[in-house]
Amino acid sequence: MTGEPEPDATQISRFLSWVLRHAPHEVGLSLDEAGWAEVSALLVVCQARGMMLDRAGLARVVDSSDKQRFALSSDGQRIRAVQGHSVPVALGHPLREPPPRLYHGTVGRFLEAIAREGLQPGQRHHVHLSADPQTASAVGSRRGEGRGAHREG
Repeated sequence: MTGEPEPDATQISRFLSWVLRHAPHEVGLSLDEAGWAEVSALLVVCQARGMMLDRAGLARVVDSSDKQRFALSSDGQRIRAVQGHSVPVALGHPLREPPPRLYHGTVGRFLEAIAREGLQPGQRHHVHLSADPQTASAVGSRRGEGRGAHREG
């Protein structure tokens, strides 16, 4: 490190999520078609925003992410968010047969619209579904009192 205090891991994770999932253009960062950004360019962006972060600190944030939100390339030169993009990317995730029951976490104020219109991706590419109600509730509670709704089939 540079002798500066290391920024809070949560603060860095939120910034990385915003930049790598939603707004790379707002900070002058380029993503390739698969969502990868150059780590060196990302570190320049972080430092310009007052986050004195180096490669080792970035690797710690990626490794300690509770939901594994980010991935570093095998050579450590590129980074990307693994889901939740609102900018166009082709992550290359393989298609899989879904489990018989999936859950969607949301807040109570959206339940009526979901019942009326079904689940909508909004500004994202996909609707986030979880394999268990606990995860769905945790996702929903990020924006208020979370509720898990399920759909079979």
